[in-house]
Amino acid sequence: MLDALKEEPLTTGALCARFPEVDRTTVLQHLRVLESAELVSGRRIGRERHLSLSPLPIKRIHDRWIGEYARAAVDLLDRLGD
Repeated sequence: MLDALKEEPLTTGALCARFPEVDRTTVLQHLRVLESAELVSGRRIGRERHLSLSPLPIKRIHDRWIGEYARAAVDLLDRLGD
């Protein structure tokens, strides 16, 4: 779902259509989890609900988890250069 929303904002119906093997209720349950984690945000426009990716929390996760590995790799390359 995050990959689909990374490409472009989608309505709830369009997101459900991207996952035909999963029933609508399951997709909506997953969306609730993603929204409560603040990874996805939604807003109503008329009868439709438009969903979009929230990049800032994802960047914070990246910085906290991947950043350490990236720093270690840069340090290693720096030591190899010496």
